Amino acid sequence: MRLVCQVFKSSRKQEMYLYVDKSRGLQDVPDILMAQFGEPLPVMTLLLTPEKTLARADVAVVLAEIKAQGFYLQMPPTAAELFARDTGRG
Repeated sequence: MRLVCQVFKSSRKQEMYLYVDKSRGLQDVPDILMAQFGEPLPVMTLLLTPEKTLARADVAVVLAEIKAQGFYLQMPPTAAELFARDTGRG
């Protein structure tokens, strides 16, 4: 599966991102999620393929969730993830 993906960052929560099919935009994202997400700020457009590597998400999971529900929500890292990232233990 190949997908042209648009990534948006949250205006309300640092390091929270929405990945969507660029051709559908944000139309599949529930209103309640958009209310919590705040204004979606476009970050990048990228081609997702099973071979692609993402920094904080498994591309297979991202593709599957976009296919199933129309979006993938990347939550901010937990304190443990931040510690591991900052100390090189992740």
